[in-house]
Amino acid sequence: MAKPMIRPFEERDRKNTINLWQTCNITVPWNNPDRDIDRKLLVDPDLFLVLETQSAIIGSVMGGYEGHRGWIYYLAIAPDFRKRGYGKQLVFEIEKRLRQKGCPKVNLMVRTTNTAVLNFYTSLGYVDSEVLCLGKRLDKD
Repeated sequence: MAKPMIRPFEERDRKNTINLWQTCNITVPWNNPDRDIDRKLLVDPDLFLVLETQSAIIGSVMGGYEGHRGWIYYLAIAPDFRKRGYGKQLVFEIEKRLRQKGCPKVNLMVRTTNTAVLNFYTSLGYVDSEVLCLGKRLDKD
């Protein structure tokens, strides 16, 4: 098997990326993944990356930066490709790209019940900021 390659998302990746997200259980009913992709492609599309091996999308990460803080979203690795360092590679690549934009700090959100993911991010140096994340829908998906 060829070494997986990190590259920017392309429109041809849409279906496979959404399937990856659904397989990894990171989609929620109130966020339409197609619309999330459309929104991301309007703002810093270079911060939307996929991990591809041969013709399969096996990973993704989406970054955001508004000039104050960076964010990581939609980090996913296909179940059959976990525990090989690919998630770490995607996190480090999106951090590098955020740093290149002048981003001083990165935030991310993890469901409190997802202990495996919490342990993964902790191993990469992320800590609980002891803040409560509040949200309000401005547009219904």
